[in-house]
Amino acid sequence: MKVSEIARQAEVTSETVRHYVREGLLNPERHPDNGYQLFTQSDLERLRFVQRARKLGFSIAEVRDILSHADHGDSPCPLVRDLLAHRLPQVRAQIDELQALAARMEAALESWQDMPDAAPDGHSLCRLIESFPNDQETQ
Repeated sequence: MKVSEIARQAEVTSETVRHYVREGLLNPERHPDNGYQLFTQSDLERLRFVQRARKLGFSIAEVRDILSHADHGDSPCPLVRDLLAHRLPQVRAQIDELQALAARMEAALESWQDMPDAAPDGHSLCRLIESFPNDQETQ
């Protein structure tokens, strides 16, 4: 199957397929006459695996490592567990940071609700941002 066909069956864009080929996650054969990339059912299954791994938060490099283990006949499962165990605390910390950011944004919008707009005057760029207390930045 061609790029467009495998993309359609995997419900991704053709550019996603091409990107994964460039990254070495997919290795299609080339048609001997026209050079088109030709994908097999096995490539489709691999593409679906890559999509699942990406949805779990694995990076392209991590997916490449996982596939490499599998391609060499080694179980990638211990690596997968280790990667997720390492990543999960980072994701939770990012969530905490984003929740703090959302709280700062809500506080800013509330405090700015009745403030008038003003053009820069050489001393001030945007009174809204400049009026926001510095102690709010680190919360």
